[in-house]
Amino acid sequence: MPMRVALVCGSFSPDRDGVADYVARLASGLAAVPGVEPVVVSAATATAECVRVCDRWDLQGVRAAARAIAGLAPDVVHVQFAPSAYGWSPAVGLLPLLLRRHTSAPVVTTLHEYGWWSWPRRVPATVWRALERTRAWDRETFALAPRSAALVTTNAGHAATVRSRLGREAQVVPLGPNVEDAGDERDAARAEAAARYGLPAGARLLVFFGFVHPVKGVRYLIDALAQLRAEPAYADLHVVVAGGFTSLALPEDEARAFRAELEEHSAQRGTTDAVSFLGHTPAREVSRLLRAADLAVLPLTHGVTAKSGALLAALDHGAPVVMTLPERPADRSPELVDGVNVVTVAARRDGEALAVALRRALDDDALRSRVAAGGRALAEGRTWPVLAARHAELYASVAGDPVRA
Repeated sequence: MPMRVALVCGSFSPDRDGVADYVARLASGLAAVPGVEPVVVSAATATAECVRVCDRWDLQGVRAAARAIAGLAPDVVHVQFAPSAYGWSPAVGLLPLLLRRHTSAPVVTTLHEYGWWSWPRRVPATVWRALERTRAWDRETFALAPRSAALVTTNAGHAATVRSRLGREAQVVPLGPNVEDAGDERDAARAEAAARYGLPAGARLLVFFGFVHPVKGVRYLIDALAQLRAEPAYADLHVVVAGGFTSLALPEDEARAFRAELEEHSAQRGTTDAVSFLGHTPAREVSRLLRAADLAVLPLTHGVTAKSGALLAALDHGAPVVMTLPERPADRSPELVDGVNVVTVAARRDGEALAVALRRALDDDALRSRVAAGGRALAEGRTWPVLAARHAELYASVAGDPVRA
């Protein structure tokens, strides 16, 4: 009998959420591993094919989910945790306690987001630290992380937070790219992009890829573009923003308002003709754009780490990446090295600093070639078949173990 793994995803809508897209890719990879049977379970709000186990992730819904998941007779339950995916409800943190009433299947949890949230917020940090010292409760996940048989993070920063709070070692299993390389030749991709977006011959192309949200820093990319285009050497620059605005983190009404705000900001900065907002973009077109890009630009306001699927997609396509860094060195991904596999920006929320980094990369052909090659080498070990195999090994290691008491 294959090992059945219930992959718990808060809202399985890969077109609206990065974690859901991750789960879809992981499930596909696991399905190709001999002896593993992945089953995605989610709430009624899911838009992709899955087993719907509750209406919502409140206490009543988590109780229903525990019964329904147990009814699937899983060998392992793998919870994908990010607060927004569960509607900011902390009740999912009770899932291990409720599951053990119905099944002995161990719980594995991947902490996609960790280290910044707590519920309720009014509880002082000193109280949380005292609770966490008991190794039974956690300010962000309640019993989920403490009672899981194994914890996974996608980056070393989250693993360090787990270690300091809970005294546990999380396995770091990095993300893979969230867009498959379609294999376009660079010259053909550039010609297609030039024709599609009306670029003049020889124009240089900057590409932002990902869900568009205020924290993604697109406003500062527009500011940097305006500053650079005022200089004759960069008057041909064009930015393509490839990504939808509507997501779990930005509902439709807010997404429309934010897009209008960015378009107005671009008009005020005089870059309307130099910025293309594509909205949700098919993976095939994103792949072509990443092949065509002179630079992929990720100016996130909280900085970029290796847990970014968009970053891995750009690296995998051989696009030189310019990116912001998290403020705290402890939160940075040590494998991302300025001048080796990325070009870093000195500050966040700063169009002028971003312009400096873009100018540095645009003016140095050798730098772009070096970081493109280094980025591709970094991405090579992070393919979804490799990552699925690592998960399968983890499941096998815990499948005979009871859930922690």
